[in-house]
Amino acid sequence: MNNIVLFQPEIPANTGNIARTCVGTNTRLHLIKPLGFSIDDKHVKRAGLDYWDNLDLVVWESMDDFLENTKDKNYFLVTKFGKQNYTDFDFSNQDNEDIYLIFGKETKGLPEEFREKYKEQTLRIPMTDKVRSLNLSNTAAMIIYEVLRQQNFKNLI
Repeated sequence: MNNIVLFQPEIPANTGNIARTCVGTNTRLHLIKPLGFSIDDKHVKRAGLDYWDNLDLVVWESMDDFLENTKDKNYFLVTKFGKQNYTDFDFSNQDNEDIYLIFGKETKGLPEEFREKYKEQTLRIPMTDKVRSLNLSNTAAMIIYEVLRQQNFKNLI
């Protein structure tokens, strides 16, 4: 299964948009606390529209909680400090293993020690030096659709 993981997301509209993308792509969404909003927040639900009830959602109390319960999984960290372009990775998932695409919080990204531990699994989206980062929900959509393209859009119509 494909998974999108948001580490301490801060902007409800981004999370709502990502939730909608997850429903449309059969992707599980993981949220790692603390969150910058309540998942009952009207802004989250407005961005996700009426799809929120169909969302496969897991909420974790902390990064340690997430890592302990998902150890030995295929983590891919999305960061501007990534070592390779996102298109350079093989997401074809030949062995039907779970893929975890991990995104950092909007203002600070992923913790440096976490990025360093998994530095060989860091990926980036090429961009100019005129911006610090791309929008989180746009980035999540770009990456999950590259994963799905490599998987021949399995189970999508």
